[in-house]
Amino acid sequence: MRIVLFSIITIILAVACQDQKTSSRKNITLDELLVAHPDSIPLLIQKGNQLMDSLDFEQALGFGAKAFRLDSTNIEARVLYAECLIYKPNRTADDIFRAFTMYQNLVKKAPKNVEALVGLANTLVLLNDHEKAFKYINQALRIDKNCRDAYILKGTIYKIDQNFKLAISSYETAVQQDPNYYVTYLLLGSLYEYQENPICIEKYTTAYQLEPKNVEVIYALAFAKEKFGQEAAAQRLYRKMTKVDSTYADGYFHLGYLAQNTYNQPDSAMFYYKKAVKVNPQHIPSYHNMGLLYEDRNDLSNALFSYGKALKIDSTYQLSKDRVKDLRKRI
Repeated sequence: MRIVLFSIITIILAVACQDQKTSSRKNITLDELLVAHPDSIPLLIQKGNQLMDSLDFEQALGFGAKAFRLDSTNIEARVLYAECLIYKPNRTADDIFRAFTMYQNLVKKAPKNVEALVGLANTLVLLNDHEKAFKYINQALRIDKNCRDAYILKGTIYKIDQNFKLAISSYETAVQQDPNYYVTYLLLGSLYEYQENPICIEKYTTAYQLEPKNVEVIYALAFAKEKFGQEAAAQRLYRKMTKVDSTYADGYFHLGYLAQNTYNQPDSAMFYYKKAVKVNPQHIPSYHNMGLLYEDRNDLSNALFSYGKALKIDSTYQLSKDRVKDLRKRI
């Protein structure tokens, strides 16, 4: 759920009046407005929320932090910044407690702010206090019975507690509130996939229809199709994924895996594994599978080298440890 910032309309009109060239353009993008007004708190908040909705948490944090620095009393800026702390990459325990404190203060200051209530509930989930989390979720729903994010959070708590029936029900209710929010379909898909239910493909497909260029969505759908025997469709999606983001190593890995294990194309498999480790030199499964391919060629020296690369990254990687142990017996 995002608060619509009506003040943004005033800014757009002001910019249009100040510059005839700008006013003659039919569409002024948010990024262009930010270039012209880099310290506009409403613009920073809108951009941060936009990035949060697209799951780009790292960039969202920058906008949320800047808006908060410019005006730490602005409720919307504080909500965004606290949310960014929760979802930031490499989040620490200190980040969670800081967000918890911020949300607590926000709820005291604005007890009917639904985003603050849901945010506080979210931090309580991270702190494993589900009972209190439900208290604030229900409080939010009494204020806004159509709050999508409250239902999503309820579903997540039920999922953590292994109550899958109620989790699905909560996610489906969230879909009813906002049928165009692709994240809810991803959550439903992951829940069905966890239960080994092919209905997950249907949910991921809906997410894909809403976000056809989102690599996380493409990957989820491709992996589900591969898992449930639709290898050709999965292969097409993995190829699309590498075109959308050429640095996404898992796409190349799965193309290699399909070439190796489904289509018996070892040369093609090796090509994709090498692509995977080129874009991500820490991609352990690719090194391991390269080792398997070298073994098939009876190139034991390169096989050991590949397994060694995997173990250098993670010395506990059991699959490669077992292969090294077996090869040393044979050499």
